[in-house]
Amino acid sequence: MPSKRRAAVFDVDGTLVDTNHLHVTTWWEAFRQAGHRVPMHAVHRAVGLGSTDLIAHLLGDDRDEERDAELSAAHKALYGQYFDRLPALRDAGQLLRRLHKDGWAVVLATSASGAELSALRRAIDADEAITATASADDVERGKPAPEPVEHALELAGVPAEHAVFVGDTVWDMRAGRRAGVRCVGVLCGGIPRADLEEAGAEAVYDDPAHLLASLADSPLA
Repeated sequence: MPSKRRAAVFDVDGTLVDTNHLHVTTWWEAFRQAGHRVPMHAVHRAVGLGSTDLIAHLLGDDRDEERDAELSAAHKALYGQYFDRLPALRDAGQLLRRLHKDGWAVVLATSASGAELSALRRAIDADEAITATASADDVERGKPAPEPVEHALELAGVPAEHAVFVGDTVWDMRAGRRAGVRCVGVLCGGIPRADLEEAGAEAVYDDPAHLLASLADSPLA
């Protein structure tokens, strides 16, 4: 692809699909079943990390790491009950289609993979606008490391200076900043504007619909 092409890289959970609080509830239940009392507000702030990093962030390095896989599997099973009814955020698919029409390479960068990623893409319902997907299976380190964003740029064939990353968590903003791309935050994942801005967001919008309505004055203009 020509280097002059632009890439719009999107996180998915909490950015395009309204799933953050489903993750909070199912992670909380997975921890509860394993005998851990983890407050929901703490889980919410950790959503956006890959499973192993989320568990480490919430339980600490002195936990029994041999039980990480069990916790992750419990969360996956609980969350999987919602796969057939994951709700896209308002105008999420329309936003991706508009950017594709405007010449952007649209790439998803998400910690989801496999059946979960397929369910998310069905919810967004804009596969014709998505150039590629950088999933958790494709990188060694997830956000806030820059690898997911860097891999997304490789898939698009676009340098960092021609890309914008849209996400809803501080982990997204930090990953984008470390990858050298401009960062846009959305509030629909439940993280405060000030936190997103402090983590590197150049602009912040309410949700995909707000970003779509504001495209002309946004970093995605």
